[in-house]
Parts: sequence; C-alpha cells; structure tokens
Amino acid sequence: MNKNLQKLFNAAQRQQRLGIGLMSGTSLDGLDIALCSFEGSGIDTQFRLLQFTTIPYTPDFKLAVQQVFAQKQVSLEQVTLLNAYIGSFHAKLILQALTIWKVPVAGVDFIASHGQTIYHAPKHQHQQPGYDSATLQIGDGDHIAIKTGIMTISDFRQKHIAVGGEGAPLALYGDVLLGSQPGEDRILLNIGGIANLTYLPGDSDLSKVICTDIGPGNTLIDAACREYFDQPFDEDSKIAYSGKVSETLLDALLYHPFFNETLPKTTGPELFNLSYVADAQQATRLLNIGKADLVATLSAFTGRAIAQFIRSNFTSGNIKLFASGGGARNPFIMEYLTNALPGVSIGNTDALGINPDAKEAILFALLGNEALCGEPLAIGTNPAVLMGKFSFAF
Repeated sequence: MNKNLQKLFNAAQRQQRLGIGLMSGTSLDGLDIALCSFEGSGIDTQFRLLQFTTIPYTPDFKLAVQQVFAQKQVSLEQVTLLNAYIGSFHAKLILQALTIWKVPVAGVDFIASHGQTIYHAPKHQHQQPGYDSATLQIGDGDHIAIKTGIMTISDFRQKHIAVGGEGAPLALYGDVLLGSQPGEDRILLNIGGIANLTYLPGDSDLSKVICTDIGPGNTLIDAACREYFDQPFDEDSKIAYSGKVSETLLDALLYHPFFNETLPKTTGPELFNLSYVADAQQATRLLNIGKADLVATLSAFTGRAIAQFIRSNFTSGNIKLFASGGGARNPFIMEYLTNALPGVSIGNTDALGINPDAKEAILFALLGNEALCGEPLAIGTNPAVLMGKFSFAF
C-alpha cells in the first residue's frame, strides 16, 4: 500500500487522534489554532481542547489579503501568489505554536484548515444565469502539509456546494455533535464577520435542525471603525455607546430581500459592506450622520437582525442561547439581544465547555476528524456528506 494511504488508514483506526483546527476569518485578526483530542466520530465523538491560541496578523499581511477580499475585480497574480503564500505562512504559525506548546510534530495526526475566504457567491446573491453557488478559500493545503510534515485536510466548503449546498455555514455539523442536549432547545449563535446560528431541538430530531446565516455580525462595525476611527474594531463598544441609534437608518438597513430569503441561506461582506451602508444613507438622506451614531446604528443593525430572526423562527419559551465569536464580547450587541429577547436565556459557549474564541477552529478540527474516520450525517435539509481534501506531507 502507498505509504501515505497507510498512514491515513492507521490514523483513522486509532482510538484517539490529535488534530489541529485552523480558522482565519473575515475580520483578519489572526490565525486561530486549536489543538484537539478526539475519540470516536459522529454522534459518539468525544472531544477535548488541549491548547488554543490566536496569532495576530501583521498590518502588511492584512493589507495584502484586503486587496483581493470580497471584490469582483482583483489581480489574478495577487490571488495566485497569496494562495501559496498563505499556506506556507499558516504552516510557519502552526510550527511556532507547537514549539511553544512542546508538542512534537510526529504526535499530530492531522491539520484541518479552513483557509482564507476571499469571495463567497451563493446563487441567490450573484444571480448570474447558468451559474450555481460558489466560494473561494485560499491557503493551499499542500503547502501546509509539506511545510509542517503533517497530513492536512482543507477546502471543506467545495464538497458542500458540489452536492447542492451553499458552502456555509459549516458550523452545523460541529454544533450538532458538540452542542446538542436532549430535553433542551438550544441556539448556538456565532457572531463573527457574519452572524449565523444553529438551532438544536431538545427532542434530538435532526430533521428539525436549522443552520443558517442571519446577516451582518461584526463586518460592518469593523469596517466603519477602520474607515472613520482608524481602529480595527469597537473595543468594549465605546464608540457605539457614545453615539445614538438612528431608527430611520436602521429600518433602511434591514430593508433588503436577503432577510426574507428561504432558509438556509448564506451571505458575506460581498453584500454587507460600506457600499451597502452608503446606499441606505442615501435612501434616508442621512449622509451626514455622526460617525459615532453610525457605529451605534450598525451595532443595533446586527442586534436587531439576530433578534428579529429568532423571534420569527423559534417560538419555544425555553430556548437557551449560547454565543461565540468576536460579537459575543461586544457589550452593545449582547445587551441589545438581552433586551430584545426577554424570554431567552443568553450566555456563551463557555457553559458548554467550548471556548467562545476557539469555537470555529474547534469545529474545523472536528470536520477533519469526520473526514478521516466518520460517516456522512444527514441533518435537516443539509447534504449528508464528508468534506475536505487530503494533502499528504511527503
């Protein structure tokens, strides 16, 4: 047997596997690296987070990615160069983390890499005749595997699209395996660049599970902070709390066909960007709104979109909500949700034993474990499919 296939077979047969999950989100804060231990697969998965870190990106790296991010026209040469560069760069950061943790490369069975999304184009959004949904993540898996010496699983979203999905949100599979609790209706809400949630019914009926994007999370707030305050984000919601929400502009921001699309649905900064905000300002003649008022309104936009979605789709009086992502640390958004959802118990995923900052990296490690030794799992209307492409280390 081919040595690489033999190594893959051995890892899949092991009682316990050590995997690394990588997540690099649209906020470009840095690379999330989660070292996880797994036993079993599917609904029998046993998981432990052993180590976690976020290694910040440099301003130069952020700028290079921003030049090709969520834009219809970019330099093809820059995309090509970044695809290889990001793979090698992420490999360097992984080795740096393993050295600090004193974990030998030979002890790690696999790396599961999300890559860096540069364009997400669901069919309902691009509306180009003859084309289905598509998405593109760069950061080549072969470069990660060769540079680290660890088998790498990457490019998870393509299989989901190939079988009829939209490539997102993939949190569904990990949320079901790690977050379900018989007898308790739960919502696992992730507020990253985009806000998405997974509804987990207490009766454990997988056909009732809902996983979908909701609308903007931090992406518009962060963009406004960069543009008008030269800050990467609104730390402790200081800017939002110093401003006043414009209800007129808020109503205009919520007036878009996306919010009435059939579930599940996906979106991204390709739609929710500062041009989207400018159009709403133009429609309401609020082009001169104070910049702090704008950040306050965008923060309320995230909160109201989430709250309206939950009120419209979930009527159970005993739902427990567990938040994660950068937005879970945004006091303005979390206070807004608490006030708008008085019948919902709101906390974060710490209560489930899942670090809120590490959750997405953990979920990709779990997808890697499923790709290695799991079986396709049918959940709701989502395709029953194992995702990820394998890159061997030699």
